Formats: sequence, structure tokens, C-alpha cells
Amino acid sequence: MADTDSAPSISLGFLLIEDFAMLSYVSLIEPFRAANTLSSTNLYGWRHYSVDGRPVRASNGVDIVVDGMLEQDQVPDILFVCAGGNPSAFRDRATFAQLRRIAARGTTVAGISGGPYILARAGLLAGRRCTIHWEHETAFREAFPDLVVEGGLYVRDGNRITCAGGIAGLDLAVELIGEAHGPALAAQVGEWHIRTQPRHGGGAQRPSLARRYRVTHPGIVSCLAAMEANIGEPLRPEDLAAQANLSVRQLERLFSAQLGRTIGQAYLRLRLEAALRLLRETELSRLDVAMACGFADVSHFSRRFTAFFGISPMQARKAQNTPPPRRD
Repeated sequence: MADTDSAPSISLGFLLIEDFAMLSYVSLIEPFRAANTLSSTNLYGWRHYSVDGRPVRASNGVDIVVDGMLEQDQVPDILFVCAGGNPSAFRDRATFAQLRRIAARGTTVAGISGGPYILARAGLLAGRRCTIHWEHETAFREAFPDLVVEGGLYVRDGNRITCAGGIAGLDLAVELIGEAHGPALAAQVGEWHIRTQPRHGGGAQRPSLARRYRVTHPGIVSCLAAMEANIGEPLRPEDLAAQANLSVRQLERLFSAQLGRTIGQAYLRLRLEAALRLLRETELSRLDVAMACGFADVSHFSRRFTAFFGISPMQARKAQNTPPPRRD
């Protein structure tokens, strides 16, 4: 273990974007506090910033008082950009320019939860591997088709870090603590937070398809995976059945028995849920959303969407914070 008594303090900055995800922020900062407490040493220090220097409202409505605006001469060792809600709506050019200046001075810049959106808008992820919370992934890929997006908990590529958020921040923080101050302290921090198993950056963000959909047949699992991977250009039932090494009739029976819906109904649901995310997290037109989710025209898309969710695509876009009812 590193000699914590002589280890220099590592400075952390937290740029909080309005409606940032509170859990993602807390699971990230608390391990650093624990490291200080457990080592009886000020290993980490931190400051909080907002775009205008005013308090920032988190996703749960709590206002967080910050230390001020992020200034050019304030260059922490690591700057965490915490966002949530609809990060695609954040378009503050001054903040993007400030992030580029800070990154150019050697600071490691990390995007948390919706934060990778902010980094991508600032041009800080070009040529880098990255990840983002799975709920933002569809919109993120549409907005930045040239980026190499991975599905893990967090990705570290040079002095850029992207983290899916949620409790993945704890895993990222423990890894950073271990690198800076040794595995023994990292293990103590993990135990402090009831972390019984380590999770590495490449770990899955979501349960397996079998667990998520509560299905057991491998043919259905392979079909669901193919459906999720082909939202924009839906596969024919014959193609899905061939992939599962089953006949279409056999596959239909399995879908009916284990999911309670037909192949077509299951596929439609996945496409409409992807459309909902795009409506809420991008400024794509209805036509672009429809095409991205495999619908040939806007009218057909709108009818299907309204029948499924009970509200129109435009109403869904306006009511971003109110999940519409779902219909099976």
C-alpha cells in the first residue's frame, strides 16, 4: 500500500449540470471521502462548480450549493462533469470552451451518467472510446455516429473517462483510489460501502437478456439480442427464426408462451421504446425518429406510438419528465 501519510492531496472538481443524477454524483464522491476518513489523511480535496456559480438543482429536486463558476485558472487533477435528465439539451458554448481549455492543460476530464454528452459536444471524445448510461445510448449514438461507444460501466481512454452513472461511480472511484493509494485502501473503501464484489469497467450495465425479459429459451434470447441490435432496420421473422435455428411457427409459440406476445409485438415494443428515448433526449424530427426506429413514414409511426403509449410523439416530447402509460 502506498504511504498515505506522505501522499499528496489529489484535487477533484465536480461540474454539476442542472438536473444532474444525484445517485451518480453521490456514489462517486463518497468513496473519496471514505478514503480520507479511513486513511486519516487528506488524500483528496474537492470543489463544486456550476455554469453560473449559482446552486444547482439535482434530479431529486435538492439544490446543491457550489463553490462558484468553473474558471480557467481552476485546474483540478480530475474534473467530473455530472449530468442527467436530458443532457442533449445542454448547449452552453462557454462551458464547452472552458472544458476544452481545462483538458488542454492536462486535467483528466470525466463525464458521469449524462456527462459524456457534454464531453462529446465539447469535442473531447473524438478518437476516444467511451460509454454512457444505457438509457441515453440510443440518442447518443444517433447524435455522435463517429464515436466508439461501448456498453460497459466506465471507460478510461488516456485522460478521458466516461462512466454510465448510477452506482458505477463507486466502482470507478474505488479503482482510482487503488491506483493512487494502493489496493488495501481501495478494498477498505469498498467494504465501507458494502461492496462485496468488485466490478470492472467492462462489466454490463444491465442484467442479461434472459433475466431482463424473464425468459429461458436460448432461441428467444438470441432473437431479442438481434432485435435490440437492429432497431433501425427490423429483421424479418424468418431471419430471426433462422438465427435461433427454429421455424417461424416454433419461435412464435415460444414468444407467446414466455413473453405473452407475438414476435411482431415484441419487436414493435422495442422500437417504440427506442423512439421514446430519442424523442426525449434529442432534437431529431419525428421523421428522423421514425426512420431511426424502422418506420417507413411519420403517419404510421405516430399511429403506432399513440396506440402503444396513449399519447402522441409530440406530447411525449413535451412531457419529458412524465413517463407515459405503456400498453401491452
